[in-house]
Order: sequence, then structure tokens, then C-alpha cells
Amino acid sequence: MLTLEKNSLSEEIEELVSLYGENRGSLLEILGAIEKKYGYISEFAQQEVARLLNIHPVEVYSFISFFSFLHSKPQGRNMVRMCKTIACNMKGADNISAVIEKELGIKFGETTKNRRVTLEYTNCLGMCDCAPAMLVNGKIYTNLDVEKAIKIINELK
Repeated sequence: MLTLEKNSLSEEIEELVSLYGENRGSLLEILGAIEKKYGYISEFAQQEVARLLNIHPVEVYSFISFFSFLHSKPQGRNMVRMCKTIACNMKGADNISAVIEKELGIKFGETTKNRRVTLEYTNCLGMCDCAPAMLVNGKIYTNLDVEKAIKIINELK
């Protein structure tokens, strides 16, 4: 990363700290804003957040690794999250997941080489009554079957 880019990012993070506060309680808001703008939280951004909040960088990384919607590595432009609860599994989510993996040529937890799609499992989308469900770029799809899932995935390619 160029020095100019680092300086710009440092200034952005300073603004976020001013906006949300200089304490651990503001960590989620600060990291969420960085994730939203850049798609992930770089090592440099983690170091800057830690420095400005006067906490250890390991605490920032631990926070990121705890929350499934925060990332320390670049993600695909399209984020596909498949619900991994018992309700979804009982309604065929495992079969749908296998078909999605085959269709994209990657496993859950991976990103396509062209960085178009990242696959992740998530714990609960709150859609147990219309399982199986998945979240694609913030939009929830319910009552999935293999055909519906393939159609959704093909629109992302």
C-alpha cells in the first residue's frame, strides 16, 4: 500500500474514532464502517484502530475473527451466506450447499478466483419457518430448492 493511501486510510479511521468514540465499545461500529467501505479490514487498518483506541492489535483481530460478518482478507463482490441451522439442514440445505459449491467450483469459506463470489455459512438468519434460507448481498432468499439456488447463483457469475 502506498504511503499516500495509508495516510488517507489513517485519516478515515481517525474520523471514525471521533464519530463513534475512543473506547472498546465503539469497535464494532468502527470496524463495520471499514468493512462496508473496503470489503474487509486490512492488517494496516487493524493496527491503526488498535493504536487509536489504545488496545492491542490482537484484540482487534480477535474481534474480527469472532464476528462472521467481519473479514481480515478481501472477499468477493457478492457474499453468499447459507444458513447452517438444524431447521435448514432438515429441509435440504446440505444438498443445496453442495450444488452451489459445484456450480461455482469452490467450497464454503472460499472466494472464486475472479473475486465475484464468496461463500460462507452463517448460524441463523431467523427464517426457520421458511427454511432453507440464504443471504445474498443482504437479501434473504427462503424456501430454497436446488433450482432456485442455481438461478440465484448464476445471476452472480
